[in-house]
Amino acid sequence: MTDPRIARTKGRLHAALREACALAPLAEVSVSDVVRRARVARTTFYLHYDDLNALAVDSCAEIVRQAVDTLHSRPDFPKDPPPEIAELFEAIRFNTRLYRSLIGPGGGGPLGQVLHSELAERSRAERAARFGPSPAHAVAAAAVAGAFTGLIGDWLHGRCPCTADELAAHTWRMLGALHLTAFPPGDSP
Repeated sequence: MTDPRIARTKGRLHAALREACALAPLAEVSVSDVVRRARVARTTFYLHYDDLNALAVDSCAEIVRQAVDTLHSRPDFPKDPPPEIAELFEAIRFNTRLYRSLIGPGGGGPLGQVLHSELAERSRAERAARFGPSPAHAVAAAAVAGAFTGLIGDWLHGRCPCTADELAAHTWRMLGALHLTAFPPGDSP
């Protein structure tokens, strides 16, 4: 369990970073600017983060983790995407400058790597718990994680010209198809 004081401090740092990055690219934002906006001491910043990139990855990954938590709480794939997907893409769009600095085209970059790793591990573990052990789970997990982070990266960099709602619908259908087709021969969900 996280100490509420730590959660509040990190929340203030996350908000301060997003405010600063709304005005300038991450490369032009300083730790001094973030701690001034968050109204915390510089030493407090360094108790929690090594540098601004670590704060940025943590801040942006948290938004995605919350959406993924909600999505993984659904055992099936209803036809329409849950609103959390569109809300995720809208939050990313709102902070485009910051996310572009952390996720490259194709899903690379420091945040892309974190998301891919966490999504793949989560998908692999959930599939194993639900369907038993199988090497096919690693294949499905890699496909889901790669597709999701790749879509986010390409959308951020203008390679997928659609709205947040359109991307949510496309992503939902694609993730559903990947989950339903990546099973060992003879097995099904």
